[in-house]
Amino acid sequence: MSTDERMNPSNKFVLMKDTRGYSCGRCRQRLFPITINVSEIQFQCPACQRVASSPGRPYEGSCNNTADGRVSNVVQKYRNKFFGCHDRQNSDSEKPNSLNWNPSPLQSSSSPSSSRSDQRPRKRALLIGVTYKKWKYRLKGTVNDVRNMRSLLIESFGFKPQNILVLTEDETEPNLTPTKKNIEISLQWLVKDCRRGDSLVFFFSGHGLRQPDFNRDERDGFDETICPVDFLNEGMILDNDINSTIVWPLPEGVTLHSIVDACHSGTILDLVYVYNREKDKWEDNSPPNGTRKHTNGGLAISLSACEDNQMAADTTAFTEKGMNGALTYILIEIVKKHPETTYSDLLDKIHATIDDVNNSGCLFSRVLRSMFHNKILQKPQLSASEPFQVKKKKFIL
Repeated sequence: MSTDERMNPSNKFVLMKDTRGYSCGRCRQRLFPITINVSEIQFQCPACQRVASSPGRPYEGSCNNTADGRVSNVVQKYRNKFFGCHDRQNSDSEKPNSLNWNPSPLQSSSSPSSSRSDQRPRKRALLIGVTYKKWKYRLKGTVNDVRNMRSLLIESFGFKPQNILVLTEDETEPNLTPTKKNIEISLQWLVKDCRRGDSLVFFFSGHGLRQPDFNRDERDGFDETICPVDFLNEGMILDNDINSTIVWPLPEGVTLHSIVDACHSGTILDLVYVYNREKDKWEDNSPPNGTRKHTNGGLAISLSACEDNQMAADTTAFTEKGMNGALTYILIEIVKKHPETTYSDLLDKIHATIDDVNNSGCLFSRVLRSMFHNKILQKPQLSASEPFQVKKKKFIL
């Protein structure tokens, strides 16, 4: 790893550069750009908050290696191709929701026609399902989760297929494989150029793990992670990195919903408030060392499959058609039956459904039967960047 010669003189913050990007020379945190112009790119460390600069213009032109150019190019090839039941003719006939939104396909911010849609609310979603086909701890329900979530967004919330990016191992396009690099680029795409009125969705179904917190910004002493398909070689994606990539940039008027169906996913976005369902109150989850975890004025809401110290089920308990993540399947069924549900009712119904499955004696996968003794031992969790009225605010994506 080499040291970049450019630094911010006032902060004495040195950038460390390797083949995967920049990191803080002091904290070794992965860095993501906060300001980009012709002559330089500025980074801010999520741990020590220092800012440094590096030469270059990483998002220039239409190169397929850029966050906008590469992913937008993939989207154009991919649009309306994933799952044959939603061909272009049917998708274009989908009616938008009550926002009276008439979105256009994803465009580069430099496109002359982009200004026509700048003043309109837009919806954009990133759906990731990781099966880990070549690993012994393979998951079988993640692609089903993605398929079901995509249908929900289109049919119930007015998302356009061309604004939904899917990463799974079933995709033939290499850039749509859920590798660490592709996920990181896609996360940047999700929030790029977002503005007031936008509704963004991040969905992940796969393995989640946790590791000791070396930055002292976690109240429980652990960082939560999601596992890309190549995590055994390239490493996991930490909650710190997810927070700095898709939570920090959210401007006022933008809402991000994260739905993560993975083990140890309770605070996977590192949001500063966690809802205690039993006490009906928001609890402080802000970093004890004062590290920035808040948005830039927008609202981030996360629904996680379980608490940070729990495991999540990949199960056949709900349908004979195949495996599904427990949170994803239950959430979708509830929203379809109760489209005007509040966050409080949604949480209560999810917990009640899990209790009903446990009490009914339904058996699911052989591995989970031995681990959980025929029980789904997970408590889905709600967290947010700021408190809101859980019993009054409706769940709308």
